[in-house]
Amino acid sequence: MSVRIEFKSDPTEDERLQILEPLRAYNAAKAGDGLSEKFALFVRDDVTDAVIGGLHGRMLFRWLFIELLVVPEHARGQRIGSQLMEMAEDYARERQCVGVWLDTFDFQAPEFYRKHGYQSFGELDDYPPGHRRLFFQKRLS
Repeated sequence: MSVRIEFKSDPTEDERLQILEPLRAYNAAKAGDGLSEKFALFVRDDVTDAVIGGLHGRMLFRWLFIELLVVPEHARGQRIGSQLMEMAEDYARERQCVGVWLDTFDFQAPEFYRKHGYQSFGELDDYPPGHRRLFFQKRLS
């Protein structure tokens, strides 16, 4: 079989999926169906109904990955972030997830996650330069 490597900046989503598909097939052959599922919890403005924050997560191999968590600045301190986390964890339990993992930057909300029982399992220094990207997990019981 002859192959070549091609560089392309700004590939399309379809091109990304072309790379992902053989990886998914390999992973499924080794670890079974990961039962991938995405979900979102939306924080909406009561007047305009516009989405102003929320939580986006993905379940794979019985772990919930919290990809995005945003609480609008004017709504902070009202337990909205805690409610979003509790709802996501409850949903993960319903789906028999082993645990939850996420990442955040040192200037975002690491103490918020620690307060909610998350433990650090890694960090990447100088991402972005002068800061750290932190990785947290929480086992569900």
